[in-house]
Amino acid sequence: MPILRSYRTDEDGQLSFREAWYDEEVAQFVINRGPVGHLSETPVVEDDVTPEAGEALLEAFEEACQEDGYRELGQDEQFWLYVRFPSKTAGGSPREHSLRDAVVGGLTGHLAWRGLGTVEGSVFGPGRLTIAVLTPEPKGALKATISCLREVAKSDLTKAVIAVAPGAEPSAAKIKHPLPAEGDFPVDELPEAEEA
Repeated sequence: MPILRSYRTDEDGQLSFREAWYDEEVAQFVINRGPVGHLSETPVVEDDVTPEAGEALLEAFEEACQEDGYRELGQDEQFWLYVRFPSKTAGGSPREHSLRDAVVGGLTGHLAWRGLGTVEGSVFGPGRLTIAVLTPEPKGALKATISCLREVAKSDLTKAVIAVAPGAEPSAAKIKHPLPAEGDFPVDELPEAEEA
């Protein structure tokens, strides 16, 4: 289910987003929009949409976004936000896999409904689990991530380390939580076919 997502900065400097998707499984077309960082509104939900109509609606949505000054952001225009937890095993224990699944699931919805980014994947590195998010607004995504972790990973929140890097320089990550930052933040490359 592809999601079309575009952004625009208005004359007051407020970054806003629009996104649309067609879910063939439930025959539903959805448009979601709002200011980045705030829980969005979903003004358009159409049910009983055929695949052909869904494709046409996505094309019309894309055209309307372009006409209104919205556009997709490239990776180099965004930021990487990394959430890291210590791991006791190289491939992750069952509990660590459960933690990963809970955090990925929680962040996916928490960030997306606020236009704050997408979970791009996760990887178990040497002694650590890293979850990677691509975001247009790193300060807002950092706050939202901490809020989400309080809900989905309460007992592990004190172990979490969060870092941010420019989209064009993913390995230049700087620790943003907890502060004061201690040590470096080596970035583990996500596997090509990794599913969040």
